[in-house]
Amino acid sequence: MASIIVLATVFVFDLIAFALAVAAEQRRSTASVVPDSEKNYTYCVYDSDIATGYGVGAFLFLMVSQVLIMVASKCFCCGRSLQPAGSRALALLLFLCSWVTFIIAESCLLAGSVENAYHTRYRTLFIDDPPSCQTLRKGVFGAAAAFVFFTAILSELYYFSFTKAKDDGLPSYGKDSTVGLAPYR
Repeated sequence: MASIIVLATVFVFDLIAFALAVAAEQRRSTASVVPDSEKNYTYCVYDSDIATGYGVGAFLFLMVSQVLIMVASKCFCCGRSLQPAGSRALALLLFLCSWVTFIIAESCLLAGSVENAYHTRYRTLFIDDPPSCQTLRKGVFGAAAAFVFFTAILSELYYFSFTKAKDDGLPSYGKDSTVGLAPYR
């Protein structure tokens, strides 16, 4: 039976990561071009940089959630072998899919946080074109939030399938999954 404590803890961490990713999307940095007091040059003025903190927080909460699931399930590859059944195949598929969505979510969160923290520092003369005030594109943290959601669903389903495959009532086949060539005992 799946541990309710592990599932609840992972759900809370994933929910916090999702909320932080959505908040980061809502609070992305914006910039405006402002001339100096003498109107000789222009420069970029950025508003609050809170989205970077939200993105890093979501990154860390999602990472802790994934580590907790992997420790609880012994990362699918360590420990006692699973019983051959449909639950094992489903657990393997969910394991791989949860890692793919996890890597995509973490990449979006990390790239979004880094890009959001980057502020152009150069100035241009007033007669030249205004500076390019680079900001994060809309939707990066939104995509991260979507993949956090997918990771949450897939990792919890993986853990449930893993514990079901581990606890199936089928006969035990020993500690390893190798094919023995010795006669039956």
